[in-house]
Amino acid sequence: MTRGVDLPLAAIHDVHLHVIADGVAQAFKDLRLSAIGTVATGDEAEVTALLEARLNRMIEEDQVWRQLVASVVRGKESLSFDGSHLEKRPDLSIHLTARTRRFPLIAEAKIIDATRGEHLYCSQGLQRFLNGEYGWGGREALMIAYVRDGTTIATRLEPYLALSAQATNYAVENAPTSLELGTCDAARSGHGRSFLYGHTTPPANDPGAIALWHLWVDASAVATA
Repeated sequence: MTRGVDLPLAAIHDVHLHVIADGVAQAFKDLRLSAIGTVATGDEAEVTALLEARLNRMIEEDQVWRQLVASVVRGKESLSFDGSHLEKRPDLSIHLTARTRRFPLIAEAKIIDATRGEHLYCSQGLQRFLNGEYGWGGREALMIAYVRDGTTIATRLEPYLALSAQATNYAVENAPTSLELGTCDAARSGHGRSFLYGHTTPPANDPGAIALWHLWVDASAVATA
């Protein structure tokens, strides 16, 4: 899988990441108008399946989106960084037009509500990018939160990652910093990674830090225009 490719891949330009992030957020906003019942009460897989379908339909409808995104696949089987896990299935694999299909931009999604919060979001989502399960060939990835209780990155995720123990657990190098998207609550954080590539020698075997773009979208029961 790594043959003929220098890893980690070159960083995706911030301008392009902003377009992608905004596209994901806008697609979700559209879903709240067309499928509010599933968005507000469905499980993570059901909501993500709707989002996958909407993002792929945007390839036909939106010229700018089509220039960046070739396809979006839910639950695509992939390998961990060392091949020890053969059936890792990230929630969304976003295949970019200017990037090898072997290394899509990965998005992991979690529900945030009264019973599912920042601990699950980090331990079963964010952590997968740090230990080489997901997104190990690139320098960036997306974390999507389907927020049903009105909480925000500033009130829930930022304080959690600021705790000394969690800052260490999740190798926080840059705390979440707000992003001006306009379509959702968004921030970017930086994290060290705990694995090394096995196909090359030091220092080229170090993947470096990963930038995580957090998109917290409104999945509450009240739809807005």
